[in-house]
Amino acid sequence: MSKLVLYDFGNSVCCQKVRITLHAKGLDWAAVSIDLFKAEQYDPKYLALNPKGVVPTLVHEGRPVIESTLICEYIDQTFPHAPKLIPADPWQQSRMRLWSKMVDEGLFEGIGMISFSAMFRERMKAMPEATRQARFRNVGDPRRTDRMKSTYEQGVQSPFVVHAVASYENAFRHLEEALGESGGPWIHGADPTLADINLMPFAARLDYLGLLDVWTSGRRRVQDWWTAAQAWPSFRSGLYDLISEAEFLEMRTHGPKIRDGIASHLAALRKVSTA
Repeated sequence: MSKLVLYDFGNSVCCQKVRITLHAKGLDWAAVSIDLFKAEQYDPKYLALNPKGVVPTLVHEGRPVIESTLICEYIDQTFPHAPKLIPADPWQQSRMRLWSKMVDEGLFEGIGMISFSAMFRERMKAMPEATRQARFRNVGDPRRTDRMKSTYEQGVQSPFVVHAVASYENAFRHLEEALGESGGPWIHGADPTLADINLMPFAARLDYLGLLDVWTSGRRRVQDWWTAAQAWPSFRSGLYDLISEAEFLEMRTHGPKIRDGIASHLAALRKVSTA
């Protein structure tokens, strides 16, 4: 079997997508840790593999593959043995990729803002001013810098957190509908696909922050989907088992602090949508 090397960071939602996929396919790989809090993603040697300075990066036969959604599809297509994680039917493939787009275009940014307002903001508050400003500069993306500064200054009241709440409301509403159409337990029916895998780390982060039920209360099919996801061996080995107790503790400690703010935003959004 060809050599696979994954450059990752344990509690990165994007890395978690890829690790779940690798486990689901039964593949072996070598892991290289990139510590985001030590800015190792900006090391010139790593930037030669991934010029965006983000994780993950998968190297297969010496060639780098970047962007977690693309990496997951690459894995399933390059190693076509069962289980297949991309539906065979082209129409179903297009439906699967709608979930990938939803994650990439809304949930990814959203979980960053929710996580930042809950716990990473606290870390930055404790930094010396020079170190904090260096972190803002190292982001490298002016739009992301604006999001981080807004959330650093305003916390859960940042408009970017409101956008995040709306993105997750849209996702879980559609998930409830999709599971009803497929008959569950997964988005495309009897077996998990990349649609489910791409969504799992984002639901997990909300759950570990003590926030998931803010959205899933009253959505029985979504609750059943999450129960199935947590019991799936590839989820446990690719995500849950690799989060340290210190990381769990940090999420459990800081997530509830923003729960009321998140719930308030969601109530306001729902009130507008039903007006």
